[in-house]
Amino acid sequence: MTMRNVVEKLVLSLLCISLLQGCIVESVEYDHTASIECLPDPMKPLYKGGIIQNGEFNNGLMGWSTYRNVKAGIRKSTSGNKFAMVQGASSSLSGTGDAAASPSHSVYQKIQMKGDTHYSLSAWLQVSAGTAHVRAVVKAPNGENITAGAIDAQCGCWSMLKGGMTARAHHSGQGEVFFESDAPVNIWVDSVSLQPFSFEEWDAHTRRSASKARRSTVKIVARGPDGQPMANANVSIQLLRAGFPFGNAMTKEILGNPAYEKWFFSRFTVATMENEMKWYGTEWVQNQEDYRTPDAMLAMAQKYGVKVRGHNVFWDDQSSQIKWVMAMNLDQLKAAMQKRLKSVVSRYAGKLVHWDVVNENVHFNFFETKLGPNASPMIYQQVGQIDHTAVLFMNEFNVLSQPMDPNINPAKYIAKMKLIQGYPGNAGLKLGIGLESHFSTPNIPYVRSTLDTLAQLKLPMWMTEVDVVKGPNQVKDLEQVLREGYAHPGVQGIVMWAAWHPYGCYVMCLTDNNFKNLPVGDLVDKLIAEWKTHKTSAATDANGMVELDLVHGDYKLTVNHPSHTTAVSHTMTVDAASAASQHIITVKV
Repeated sequence: MTMRNVVEKLVLSLLCISLLQGCIVESVEYDHTASIECLPDPMKPLYKGGIIQNGEFNNGLMGWSTYRNVKAGIRKSTSGNKFAMVQGASSSLSGTGDAAASPSHSVYQKIQMKGDTHYSLSAWLQVSAGTAHVRAVVKAPNGENITAGAIDAQCGCWSMLKGGMTARAHHSGQGEVFFESDAPVNIWVDSVSLQPFSFEEWDAHTRRSASKARRSTVKIVARGPDGQPMANANVSIQLLRAGFPFGNAMTKEILGNPAYEKWFFSRFTVATMENEMKWYGTEWVQNQEDYRTPDAMLAMAQKYGVKVRGHNVFWDDQSSQIKWVMAMNLDQLKAAMQKRLKSVVSRYAGKLVHWDVVNENVHFNFFETKLGPNASPMIYQQVGQIDHTAVLFMNEFNVLSQPMDPNINPAKYIAKMKLIQGYPGNAGLKLGIGLESHFSTPNIPYVRSTLDTLAQLKLPMWMTEVDVVKGPNQVKDLEQVLREGYAHPGVQGIVMWAAWHPYGCYVMCLTDNNFKNLPVGDLVDKLIAEWKTHKTSAATDANGMVELDLVHGDYKLTVNHPSHTTAVSHTMTVDAASAASQHIITVKV
């Protein structure tokens, strides 16, 4: 065993990170080794590097090239690990000597790309000084630079970047893979992997994973009054409520609108009020609080047994603050915030499943600029002290949908979450990952890799505001996004952001003004029905047993036998813990 292996095993053991180094090339299984830690040495490349040649740089720079005016070489760590380092990369393409004129670049490798193919990408990165935002870029044969992921790389330890991209039909031919940063830093690279998957392979895995994550097999045993097994008993299976939460945003127009009410509550098991619970929705005029609308909407949801997410306590976007809030000095703002927090959280404590506590607090920082960098952790603490039952979410946009957004990536999201977790007194908070999921053209491999990475936080993770912009591929793109979320074992619920208004919706409407489904609405209905599909009847074998493969949810089983005049009903919940569990039903005379 080499010294590098010894160090790797010691470090990974201390960090409780799995030693599994990726998946076999023939499968598209989820990667559970995505590291959110910064390690002294990188782990092995996933998929053994895939189509990348010499991804660990054990053979020097073989297979790799550099842009002009760039010096590259191989460095070896004290543990013997080899990696590529680049110097002078910031002015490599400008020809002017002005480091600010062009991004810093790493070494690059030419690859042969196939059209209609998904690519999973990963690499371990480090920079020469400080911390820098580093992007993974795939340059397509047509010259298009496609951002496949990003991370905040550090000096002194290695960070894992996971991402991916989709090559379309016109992307066939020779491309390039490299890493770049707008900061004037030298980029170090190791353990690079790029693994292609056909659309068919990818979709087949999604279906397998959905079945594994959302279904379980249970054993039903029917016995007679004497305790003996009853062969050939008939078991009828009725799904009372699906276990996977699937919801939508709703608006105040649902009040007094029976058609809207019927359309909404016949489909969804979770609801988020679009604007009605926000600060400006309940106190547009200072000291004139009005909760009548959200109260009525909550009561309607409760009538149907639909769970409600609290959206939101505060919004960190400066442009979304009420005018009278913007005009306050610091002391006045603190007092107003305390009043708002206690008022809304106390009113709905115990009635909501989630709170979006400080909405979009990675992109924006209105409260941080006023109260200091610990504003979010303090607010989360106070909300948790009042409402002990709701999960407190950090709700943010572009995490899944925009790998090119320099203001957000999985590393930035994780850093903010850890700031909240690490604040004194916050260790016991029930926190959750909220991913808004607003898409134009979805990058499905990037979605999966980001979910993999964020799942390492081991917190409840929801796609909270799903929509796709209108276009010729809207239905297909939305289906891919929803199937990817449903199939990922780390995702615990999905909420659409398709709140109906008579004048139109935010981005995407599911129904017209007569509550007749639009094509995206038909898709949603198709998936809801598919995700409830189960066998409705079965017969017991000679041992009085039948095995049922059931989607997670609450069930009513009815057992009857030709020799008995009375049927017996039994209710049960099927979830991930139900695998191979046994339910005994006694059929009496």
